[in-house]
Amino acid sequence: MSEAGQDLREAVQRPASLGQTMRAVAWSFFGVRKGAEHERDIAKLNPVHVIIAGVAGAALFVTALVVLVRWVIASGVAG
Repeated sequence: MSEAGQDLREAVQRPASLGQTMRAVAWSFFGVRKGAEHERDIAKLNPVHVIIAGVAGAALFVTALVVLVRWVIASGVAG
């Protein structure tokens, strides 16, 4: 097996919890992270969980924006 394949298998076996993954993804949406925390996250987070959490976070963000825009338009404030 290649070294890259072995590295990927090790990364997928990382033991970070759902809460740690969601917190790291939430901070990444704001773009604010300390260097030490970023390095710790890289060592602990499962990349598959990060991708799933990122897609879910983006979907929630878009849904919240759509709901906000519909509420503003329906309230008559925009027009």
